[in-house]
Amino acid sequence: MDSLIHARGLVKRFGDFTAVAGIDVDVRRGEAFGFLGPNGAGKSSTMRMIGCVSPPTDGVLQILGMDPRRDGPKIRAKLGVCPQLDNLDIELTVRENLSTYARFFGIPRKVARQRAAELLDFVQLSERGDSKVEPLSGGMKRRLTIARALVNEPEIVLLDEPTTGLDPQARHLVWERLFRLKQQGVTLVLTTHYMDEAEQLCDRLVVMDGGRIVAEGSPRALIEQYSTREVVELRFAAESQEPYSEKLAGLGERLEVLPDRILLYVFDGDAAVAEVQRRSLAPASVLVRRSSLEDVFLHLTGRTLVD
Repeated sequence: MDSLIHARGLVKRFGDFTAVAGIDVDVRRGEAFGFLGPNGAGKSSTMRMIGCVSPPTDGVLQILGMDPRRDGPKIRAKLGVCPQLDNLDIELTVRENLSTYARFFGIPRKVARQRAAELLDFVQLSERGDSKVEPLSGGMKRRLTIARALVNEPEIVLLDEPTTGLDPQARHLVWERLFRLKQQGVTLVLTTHYMDEAEQLCDRLVVMDGGRIVAEGSPRALIEQYSTREVVELRFAAESQEPYSEKLAGLGERLEVLPDRILLYVFDGDAAVAEVQRRSLAPASVLVRRSSLEDVFLHLTGRTLVD
């Protein structure tokens, strides 16, 4: 496979703290690759090393066949970066944000203007080209930030939480634009906290926890490996769901008791619900759904909030 990003035993330390503890990663040309994990898992530190703005402490890292320690400027010239927070220039117009940024890469003015027009059309902002950035909606600003990341025609685009804070309509529009980029052969590397986003966009992904990779594969493969085909959510009209867990023993592959409901991980949800009724249990509500990447994520990293 043609790996544009190759890491072996990659480590990042900050003093005595190890943020990334020896991970192996290969990102292939033309795929969308995701880094998932709770806060503090090492995702951002890994992305900063890939983006050549934070040198690795140890291990091997090659980006586009080059070493970031030695070839940082050359690599950055071939990367597009969409940061988590929009850092657009509010004093410039939408179009100027692209054409001015293009000049940083030595792109001639005429080419920069043409490329800005093409990108504004791609992210559906052509009608706002002469508007200032300040009054744009959050979704428009995000699309403009993505367009700016493409102005140098990068081989790899790094996207840090690309749709955080957007409403559902804006998120789906951004997903559509990113999917089109992938169709055009652009390699995407993203971090996200939205499991549905990872399922929609990622061909492959890794789940990180405590600076290490705890799982790797396609979204569907991870669900098949770490969860069941379906999940039954049972809510009982009681202050505590715990007393019902013993009565549900043996049902399904795994049972999880939450403050407001009980989750049964099963292969046949309807059969499990029928068995609940045979045991004379009467939950206030029952939901049968397919297992999701979020179930895998919480199973691997836990439900405890990490600060």
